[in-house]
Amino acid sequence: MGAVGLTLGFLTLALFLAALAIGPTGRTALASVPAAHDVADAAVPAAYDAADAAADDAPPTRPGGLRPCPVPFAANPTGYASICWSASSDDTGVAGYDLYRLDPDGFVLASSTTGTVGGFSGELNRLYTMYVVARDLAGQLSPPSALITVPATLGMTPTSSPTPLPGDHVPPSKPTGLRDACLQDYPGVTFCWQPSSDNVAVTAYDVYRETATAYRRVGTVLPPSLNFAEPGLVVGQRYTYVVVAKDAAGNLSVPSDPLSALAREGLPSPTPSSGAPCTVTYRATTGGPRLDAELVVRNTGTAPVDGWTLTVDYPAAAAVRLVSGWSANWTQAGAGVAGVNKQWNKVIGVGSQTHVGFTATYGGGAPPSPVSFALNGKTCATG
Repeated sequence: MGAVGLTLGFLTLALFLAALAIGPTGRTALASVPAAHDVADAAVPAAYDAADAAADDAPPTRPGGLRPCPVPFAANPTGYASICWSASSDDTGVAGYDLYRLDPDGFVLASSTTGTVGGFSGELNRLYTMYVVARDLAGQLSPPSALITVPATLGMTPTSSPTPLPGDHVPPSKPTGLRDACLQDYPGVTFCWQPSSDNVAVTAYDVYRETATAYRRVGTVLPPSLNFAEPGLVVGQRYTYVVVAKDAAGNLSVPSDPLSALAREGLPSPTPSSGAPCTVTYRATTGGPRLDAELVVRNTGTAPVDGWTLTVDYPAAAAVRLVSGWSANWTQAGAGVAGVNKQWNKVIGVGSQTHVGFTATYGGGAPPSPVSFALNGKTCATG
């Protein structure tokens, strides 16, 4: 029995290895992928015809359970990035899966398979980000899976540290601190994040939005800016984004954690008062003794503001007391509050603006309204 079992074990391994096609470095490797015409011929049952296709109006479910799944071995020192996932379900049957890899110019189709294992050749020990989409017999696509990042390895054999290649191969750090509504006066989605670091320099941040069937690059932000805005979206609907940092050598960071951002109407554009060096748009929500204030500060003067202090004065009887704030260093200032710029929003160009806010308590009764605003001691118009 022992010899028989051993023979069966080797036979099973041989069959599994025969199902994997590992291409040379830099080329797509397909896992159990017949030619395109063979897929169409083999995947569609004889009973499946045009009438069945017309009746199939439900796409496959989103692939889930993505995890690293190294190939058993590699015949050469080429790395191989490989994952497994849980099968999707569909009312007429799943025909196959497409695996997309993140490159410097966006996501590209890396491989296709009829199973739930997929991967591609790559640079040994380099990190690769990917996602999977299921296809049904009618050609409908599932929502994209969650993103996963795995290294290219040698499978089940130990992965040694290869001789470093010349040039920069160190990716930037993962973008963190994504926060919705950094510019609430903007109609659409806005958000911001914390800067990534790199051994040389971060040259850009690519922003991807999840769509019904893919992750679409919708913008590129150049440092030092850390804000993104997308117009033309459905107000009141949430959209999911990730941010990827990259450097001049094309190295890509691990994507940020997903952010669910709300598309907003934006604040109305005020009519600036003539002669005022600044305009402040103020909006506050209250609950009990709590007041949450949002302010948009615009430079309506003739020169950039390089470093600023914003004072917000309330009636003394309102008993406003500062609790916390954001996008400025806030302190109590008599009957009101004062905010000093952060390093990243220190400069407000002519015609530009910055968005700040704070939370405070007040003495009860009707919510208080500020009596004045000042920027660097100069009174601002309101709008």
